[in-house]
Amino acid sequence: MTLKKKGVLLAGLLVATFALVAAGCGGDSGGGAPEALPSSSCTGIEYKGDGDPDYIVASDFPLQGSSRFQTEQIVAAIRYELDQRSWKAGDYNIGFQSCDDATAQAGKWDSGKCSSNANAYAGNDKVIGVIGTFNSGCAAIEIPVLNQAPDGGIAMVSPANTYPCLTVNLPGGCDSTEPDKYYPSGSRNYVRVVAHDAYQGAAVAEFMQAQGIKSVYILNDKEAYGLGVATTTRKASESVGIKVAGFEAWDPKATSYTSQMQKIKASGADAVFLGGLIDENGAQVIKDKVAVLGPNDGAVKLLAPDGFTTQATIDESAGAAKGMFMSIAGVPTDTFKGAALEFIDGLKNGPLKGEAIDPYAIYGGQAAQVLFDAIENSDGTRADVIKKLFETNVTDGLLGSFKIDQNGDPEEASGAVVGFTIYVATDKLKTETTVSPKPETVAAAGGS
Repeated sequence: MTLKKKGVLLAGLLVATFALVAAGCGGDSGGGAPEALPSSSCTGIEYKGDGDPDYIVASDFPLQGSSRFQTEQIVAAIRYELDQRSWKAGDYNIGFQSCDDATAQAGKWDSGKCSSNANAYAGNDKVIGVIGTFNSGCAAIEIPVLNQAPDGGIAMVSPANTYPCLTVNLPGGCDSTEPDKYYPSGSRNYVRVVAHDAYQGAAVAEFMQAQGIKSVYILNDKEAYGLGVATTTRKASESVGIKVAGFEAWDPKATSYTSQMQKIKASGADAVFLGGLIDENGAQVIKDKVAVLGPNDGAVKLLAPDGFTTQATIDESAGAAKGMFMSIAGVPTDTFKGAALEFIDGLKNGPLKGEAIDPYAIYGGQAAQVLFDAIENSDGTRADVIKKLFETNVTDGLLGSFKIDQNGDPEEASGAVVGFTIYVATDKLKTETTVSPKPETVAAAGGS
């Protein structure tokens, strides 16, 4: 690959800088209440159980910027799950701290903040697990630091990272050092409850095929996530017979994309796919697409992955997103059943006070359940929590049924884990359809 991912590029340097610091730091040791993580990034220790917490579980998400609505709901889901467990995981009392990996200046996740957060977790011996991150570039920075933390590393469970190379090496889609460079200890400490972007790329390609799209121009925002999903979508599109008219990056710092859209117009593509995040000046890209190529429900369709699937895309684009298709892992919130339906009802009528539920809240709840179950089944050491994490076997959970494979990915999955929803933008996100991509399209998206 010639384009490097911003977060992944920084990871090596930052890991080298911070890993030794993390390994040398000592947190609270012995009995008594744990020492809190830094207030510069995290809330104080939250705990509603008896006595003092034995351990801290931290969440790590961008709580500023366009993703805030989604990430605040994930944090609410974690708190709700702790309430259901009386703030315990088996015999262990669990305190919680919500940590922010964004800065006001960036308005999104920040590489330095991700590094300092990871350092703080690794250096506090009462941190038994981390739920996060939201952005794959941040995960690329944090995973190696947590992997080298004392006493076997720190377990990390993500409800949202979809960059494939965090766990697997897709032919032609990952750097030769991935994913091994994220696990310097030689053992894995990271799992996710969401399917990686070979699945999302396949779902988008099959949807485009169903829409009669013949040629697509694919852009990416240079981030780990954005380039990754753009690459899998390119491969999947080619596998189903859609021509890829162009593949290049947009500059998130540009003030106009008119010339780039003129280039796309000249290519004759009847669709544009934006691999990336709304935070990366995505609203301006959408506005200029419409200005040059016409409305999204016209001759040139506009599609984007879950980095755009938020109300902020509609609001920030000032109506230009109308008719745009956006995908997200999982099925619509109102189609969940069983345990998920009960969870949604409790969350909505409890901490969210009637607010509409974003699907990521359900993923956050599932990630929390997976981590808390691993802690409950462990002997209370970091190493054993990680071991139990890789023994996860969920039956009829919030997202369906799945196991965690040796790489840290869900396998033998059914339900929302491998289902994708395609939304169309109106004044809000409206469900268009759901797609469960064919195995052969997923394999093609992954480069095999």
